[in-house]
Amino acid sequence: MMRPALCLLMSGFLLVLSACNTVQGVGRDIESVGRAGKDAMR
Repeated sequence: MMRPALCLLMSGFLLVLSACNTVQGVGRDIESVGRAGKDAMR
């Protein structure tokens, strides 16, 4: 009984962890595009 619950908990934790990493990467990409646009206007 404990093992399936532990597997489910670990899977959920890994999913959340990977989602945070993805959102962080998207934030960096948006920041990079903003900087490039700003530099192009100069």
